[in-house]
Amino acid sequence: MAACSFRRSIASQLSKVLDLPPENLIKSISAVPVSKKRHVADFQLSVASVTEDSSSDSLAQDRHLQAQKLAERLKCDAVVSEISTGPGTVNFTINRELLAKTVLQQVLEDGSQYGVKSELFSTVPRQKAVIEFSSPNIAKKFHIGHLRSTIIGNFIANLKVALGHEVIRINYLGDWGMQFGLLGVGFQCFGNKEKLKSSPLQHLFEVYVQINKEANDENVKKLAKDFFRKLEEHDEQTLSLWKQFRDFSIEEYIRIYKRLGVHFDEYSGESFYQEKSQEVLKMLEEKGLLQKTIKGTGIVDLSEKKDLSLFSTVVRSDGTSLYITRDLAAAIDRMNKHSCDTMIYVTDKSQSSHFQHLFQILKLMGYDWAERCQHVSFGLVQGMKTRRGEVVFLEDVLNEVRSRMLQNMASAKTTKEIEDPMETAEKVGLAALIIQDFRGLLSSDYQFSWDRALQSRGDTGVFLQYTHARLHSLEQMHGNEQLTDLNVACLQEPDAISVLQHLLRYDEVLYQSSQDLQPKHIVSYLLTLSHLAAVAHKTLPVKGSAPQVAQARCCLFRAARSVLANGMKLLGITPVTQM
Repeated sequence: MAACSFRRSIASQLSKVLDLPPENLIKSISAVPVSKKRHVADFQLSVASVTEDSSSDSLAQDRHLQAQKLAERLKCDAVVSEISTGPGTVNFTINRELLAKTVLQQVLEDGSQYGVKSELFSTVPRQKAVIEFSSPNIAKKFHIGHLRSTIIGNFIANLKVALGHEVIRINYLGDWGMQFGLLGVGFQCFGNKEKLKSSPLQHLFEVYVQINKEANDENVKKLAKDFFRKLEEHDEQTLSLWKQFRDFSIEEYIRIYKRLGVHFDEYSGESFYQEKSQEVLKMLEEKGLLQKTIKGTGIVDLSEKKDLSLFSTVVRSDGTSLYITRDLAAAIDRMNKHSCDTMIYVTDKSQSSHFQHLFQILKLMGYDWAERCQHVSFGLVQGMKTRRGEVVFLEDVLNEVRSRMLQNMASAKTTKEIEDPMETAEKVGLAALIIQDFRGLLSSDYQFSWDRALQSRGDTGVFLQYTHARLHSLEQMHGNEQLTDLNVACLQEPDAISVLQHLLRYDEVLYQSSQDLQPKHIVSYLLTLSHLAAVAHKTLPVKGSAPQVAQARCCLFRAARSVLANGMKLLGITPVTQM
């Protein structure tokens, strides 16, 4: 990684002066974000991070003095061409030709590995992670919360895989519970085998809505209870109908997830843990953690003083298990099966206390690995509507974004003849949805807007795709320039330097996202990269320039496109080559 060799070079000089091992200094030397207003150095060292006196009362002016004193003891060399100080920082400017040569060489040689091979990750152990995400309920709406869970879980999985971790992607379906008694009765009344085969999600949803209108009828209630009881007793006929509901639904889910570019290693579900949840209740009882209430429900005391000020209900008065009991069984089963280092659950923030309880109970049961389980929560999205009204199925969203994008493309003057406009519209539209979703902190709620998401200018997914397509066609027009005899003296304009400086920061941004699992760092990095590339594209023409200049600029744009594509793929976006 280009940044690594520069960081290392700066660290080795600092280590002699500060008498600290160079590896302790590497993380304190960071690439400086590009500024539109002024020329900036390439790297900076925060003095506070390396001085003993890290108490907050050491004043800013002392820090500044410390920085100046440190800078005076450092020398420029073959790598560093200039050393300056800022408020509490020492700034390093890399030899301009070396910067261009090293960055371009590294980006173009490493390809999709650029950034992920950085030594910033050298201390991070390779791990095995189970990620549970998407997890819709059969026969119910696939709401916008499921969509968020799907794209966020996919991003986390992509990022971990890119960084060399092993990932198991699990879709934990809502495929069990009393509602299946109702659904079974509904299907016996209103069901249609053909429709179940051809469009299972829609048909089961319609059946469920229809039977729900009669759910208060005593006779229907009794039939539903009977159906579910038979299901729990493994009655063959009942079970075979339920299995059809599940299997056909999964087939259709797989087809729709494919449009999103998402896949799962395992389609699990609550149904798997029916019996196992009874074993969990036995274990809780043996460990003396299960208490009966006057109402007959079973609870686990989670309070610190053991005064029941905080408890979790794990069994109903009739002995049937609850959602949390099945989750306990699932967690224990996964750990036994996959012996993973970490388990990540991606659901909305309204389930935060559910997961706190889950992890607490596991800890009380003596499972220390509960410490390594994590709930990645996200906020709510308001106002996601399609032209037909409220979102019911994921497919509605995909079709809507595709048709709106097709319309925008048709009315844009710049649209060239595209080989597959439907496919392109879908990929660009998805980029728009993902970027709008990933721009802020995952935990914040936001107001969804089609118009804002699909704008072609500004900080949108459409702009990223447009930039990628433009850079790609530039590459097509001017062939693939070789790196061998690149004349980097041609890349000294401020707009070229800005792109190079920005490329230098990519590994730090990946590191940041890998630490807090927030995609927004990568999103804002890619948006800035696209803006910088757009400016450079205007001011640094390839066409009509001297051959050496044209070749150098071509390599610069190729490097920008390569990193843009890598980052987009991590976010779950497929870069388009024409638009």
